[in-house]
Amino acid sequence: MPDTTDTTNTTSGASGPVDLPDFGRGGDAGAAPSAIGLLSDVALQVRIELGRTQMLVEDVLKLNADSVVELDKAAGDPVDIFVNGRRIARGEVLVVNESFCVRVSEILEPLEG
Repeated sequence: MPDTTDTTNTTSGASGPVDLPDFGRGGDAGAAPSAIGLLSDVALQVRIELGRTQMLVEDVLKLNADSVVELDKAAGDPVDIFVNGRRIARGEVLVVNESFCVRVSEILEPLEG
C-alpha cells in the first residue's frame, strides 16, 4: 500500500516548505508592529576598518592635517565591517556622489562559541 502522508508543511528537519511568520511589508500605518518592526529602533555600532598600523606616541604627536599614515592593507583590498565590535562582513570602498560608501561583498560565517 503506498504512503499517502502529506509532508509539505513539516518543519521537523526534513527538507520542504517551512511556515514563516508574516514580517509585514509596509501595511497599514495604524497596524500593530510586526516582529521585525520591533527591531527598527535598535541602535548598532557599525565600524569599517580600512587597515591597521602601529605607531609610537612620539610619531602620533607629530601628525598634522597633511600627514600620511601607512596601513597594513593595499588600496583595493577588502575592508572589514564590524557591528557591535564583531566582524560580520567584508566589503569594498566606493565613492558615490562625492561620498565614501562600502559595498558589502561577503558575509562571514558566525563563530561557534
